[in-house]
Amino acid sequence: MDLNENGFLNYNNIEILESDNDICKVKLNITKNSLNPYNIVHGGLTFSLGDTTMGVMCHKLGKNVVTLNANINYLKPGVGKYLLATSKVIKMGNTTCVLSCDITDDKNNLVATMNGTYYVIGDLWKQ
Repeated sequence: MDLNENGFLNYNNIEILESDNDICKVKLNITKNSLNPYNIVHGGLTFSLGDTTMGVMCHKLGKNVVTLNANINYLKPGVGKYLLATSKVIKMGNTTCVLSCDITDDKNNLVATMNGTYYVIGDLWKQ
């Protein structure tokens, strides 16, 4: 399954860059449609970027997941050409997974930090 062929990701200019067993990187290319009335990336889109990145990490490790809980700390406005989200696994279990995610701008400023807990609805390799 090519995750970059997802309609939500395409609509929001989000692309999966790389992932391995340690990290996953996903990029949001900022357009005028990404911005709120203050000309910064809408907070909901920033949240979606982080949530997507953590979900992709789980998927790349063989787990189909849905979000149980996620939280975000906004630190700086999302501005520039793109935002880059990098996720790491804190715990990969059989029923739940816990991850963290840092979101930076194109100048490597930390825009937001996230944590997420995901429920495993299936194992990709057993379907």
